[in-house]
Amino acid sequence: MSKNFVEFIIDGKKCMSEEGKYIIDAAKDNGVYIPTLCNIEGLKPKGACRICSVLVNGRPMTACTTPVTSGMEIENNIAQIEGIRKTIIEALFVEGNHFCPSCEKSGSCELQALAYKYKMLVPRFPFMFPIREVDASNPKLIKDHNRCILCKRCIRGIRDENDRSYFAFKKRGHEVEININHEMANKMTDRLARESMDICPVGALLIKESGFRTPIGQRKYDHLPIGSDIEK
Repeated sequence: MSKNFVEFIIDGKKCMSEEGKYIIDAAKDNGVYIPTLCNIEGLKPKGACRICSVLVNGRPMTACTTPVTSGMEIENNIAQIEGIRKTIIEALFVEGNHFCPSCEKSGSCELQALAYKYKMLVPRFPFMFPIREVDASNPKLIKDHNRCILCKRCIRGIRDENDRSYFAFKKRGHEVEININHEMANKMTDRLARESMDICPVGALLIKESGFRTPIGQRKYDHLPIGSDIEK
């Protein structure tokens, strides 16, 4: 069955992509980087973080959940959208307890990398300093609620052979948090524990007794900014 390709525009650049492909993936195929914290290739998108917001024919839409169509005009790298993204990043920093110098994910953290990209110095919002627990009861994983940004990647991506998630939401409203299902996670393999840490965009999920395998200074974003592997 042949694929139907369509032409669309991103920031004045004419692009081609398979019809129905999500904007964030179509943009990537054309060498255009759209930032995200919740979206990850291979998982059904949820539009949780809103950082991938773009203007589609003048209307704000999430690039990870909006399919590309013929003639679509997308504005991505403009002041209005960049301002929205910076605001979200600042809000995420003040809502949690993110102390980058002591975090195992420093240099590989996507939130930290985006803060550098958008030149965040001092957030415009007051720090909330919430009191949150660090759950170290699992034999393989540490769940640090102070760093969790509720992106749902672990819920959507870390599942057993029966498609049951090892992670789930608990509580509601501003107290909502993502917890480990310990009955399932106690039987988690080393490979799945590593995948859990890797799928998390921040340092909320860490493998026990396995810190600093890659030294700070040699990590993913220590030399090249986030998105540099996409932009041409």
